[in-house]
Amino acid sequence: MTEGPDPEKRFDDSELVEMSQGDPAQARLLRKSLETLAAGHGGDTLKEMAQEVLSGRASLRDAANVSAYSDQLVEQATPMAEKWASLTDAEREELAAEGRRAIAAEQEQIDEERRAAPDKGGSQKSRHDGRGWSLY
Repeated sequence: MTEGPDPEKRFDDSELVEMSQGDPAQARLLRKSLETLAAGHGGDTLKEMAQEVLSGRASLRDAANVSAYSDQLVEQATPMAEKWASLTDAEREELAAEGRRAIAAEQEQIDEERRAAPDKGGSQKSRHDGRGWSLY
């Protein structure tokens, strides 16, 4: 599955935005996770999967349906799920707070980039909808 890039296909962040319920910060963090996997942090199988997705040769949903990829995802997620189950409520809340801080920091970075970029008339704007920031 790892032939060279297809010039007709490109990775489209819209799938990540959709998967993150329109939250650009969460979508960007998901992309960064894919980039981390594509760099080899997660083993060869997940490296291949992330490269397939980031090259546009496969959607993330399609890649997750490839048994070799999904089996590896489950295998690597199992210790994390076991660790989560062993945490106290306070420890879980602290991890959730860390996640919220990471999302807020990513959103601030996105907002800074938007402020610094010259308005080209078609720039996307964000709004706060009570759950976080989203595109509109």
